[in-house]
This record gives sequence, structure tokens and C-alpha cells, in this order.
Amino acid sequence: MAWIRTIPSDEAQGPLKQLFDAALLRAGRVFNIVRVQSLNPPVLKAGIGLYQAVMIGPSELSRALRELLAVVVSKTNGCHY
Repeated sequence: MAWIRTIPSDEAQGPLKQLFDAALLRAGRVFNIVRVQSLNPPVLKAGIGLYQAVMIGPSELSRALRELLAVVVSKTNGCHY
């Protein structure tokens, strides 16, 4: 199994702490997909922006359908969603 070094929430500082705090407000926790990007906060911020644009931004597809598609693709790829 792969191992990726991350910065724990209690050690986050500066922009990373702000991103972790925002994740806590959004979801009540910091998900691993956020943690794995903790060594590069600018990339993490861009990734969150991309996710929000695709999943929450204006679209012909409902948010529920976009989430369903993400689950189906993850399952098809053998990923845990």
C-alpha cells in the first residue's frame, strides 16, 4: 500500500491551516483527499477550486447527479469514494 506524507491538522499553519479550517466548516472533517495535498497548499487550493467549480458551479446537471456520476466512476475505477 502506498504511503504519502501529510501534515496533520494540529500542525497546519498559515494558508494550509486556513484551508483545513475551511474543510472543517464545509464537511465537519478534513478528508484524506485534502490531506494528501497538504505539502503544497497552493495546489490544494487550486484542487478545491476545481472540485467546487465542477461539483457545485453552474451546470446542466444537478449536484446530486454529479455526485452520483463521481461515485460510479470511482467504483468503476476500483477507488473508494
